[in-house]
Amino acid sequence: MAVGSTGFLFKEGFRNLKENKLMSFATIGILTACMLLIGLAVLFGINVKSVMKYIQDLNEVVVFLQDDVTEEQTNNIHNLLKQNDNIISVEYISKEQALKNQIDSMGDNSDLFAGLLGDDNPLPASFNIKIKDLSRLTETITMLDNTTGVYYTKAPTDIANTLIDINKAVTVSSMIMVGILFTVSIIIINNTIKVTIFTRSKEINVMKYVGASDAFIRIPFFIEGISIGLVSGIISYLLLWGGYKYIYNWIIGSQSSWLQLISIHLVSFNDIALYFCFGCLGFGLLFGIMGNIFFLGKYLKV
Repeated sequence: MAVGSTGFLFKEGFRNLKENKLMSFATIGILTACMLLIGLAVLFGINVKSVMKYIQDLNEVVVFLQDDVTEEQTNNIHNLLKQNDNIISVEYISKEQALKNQIDSMGDNSDLFAGLLGDDNPLPASFNIKIKDLSRLTETITMLDNTTGVYYTKAPTDIANTLIDINKAVTVSSMIMVGILFTVSIIIINNTIKVTIFTRSKEINVMKYVGASDAFIRIPFFIEGISIGLVSGIISYLLLWGGYKYIYNWIIGSQSSWLQLISIHLVSFNDIALYFCFGCLGFGLLFGIMGNIFFLGKYLKV
């Protein structure tokens, strides 16, 4: 395609935007709103997962050992725990250390345990472990319960199931919202193209009669759709950036103790800024292209 033809097609694409200013502004506004909602859904999901990971890391599984466990069995259990890919950390608590921890926690009533020192110590030795993937908690606990020398395991299975359900709900709802808003955005681009083609149907007819190819006619509309998508992407990115930073700083500066606790585990926008920039521009570009690919062909049959 000649350079002159390329320049002409770009001018035509931008002329379409100028001549349909009201529809273009409306489309940019609605598309920006859709992309903002998509961005908010993604940000919400990322932060929920980050906070859930923190809560997950707080949940420890305690593996209590039998009273008659041998040193060799204890070492075997320790090695088994360290080799398990679903266990992050392992801490051994001897019978003596377990009793000392209990006495320290009793404060002024620690004398009640004075007679339990030595051979009278009823507390078992144990391993405190942290689980990497809570969805595999039951599998890990079953493995431990079947290990020689293990008395029983104490695990927060109810909390684990709740966290798993929350993660699934957030993931599914975010995907559904993104899918719905993506479809709405494609339809919006389509409506803009439809209005533009309707107002220029006679011109398109003349171009086809004089031998213009469908590709030659399509390009200005591609440019129009892509321009709308990219402008919407840039605006939505800037709004997400500014809005998220404002809310992030507000939470950090809040006097509420639970908000301050959450703020430690919120994702900083600087860590994901580049991904969101490419994401917004990519989505905008995709909206413009998809709207043309799926809907423009039938309108060219005039």
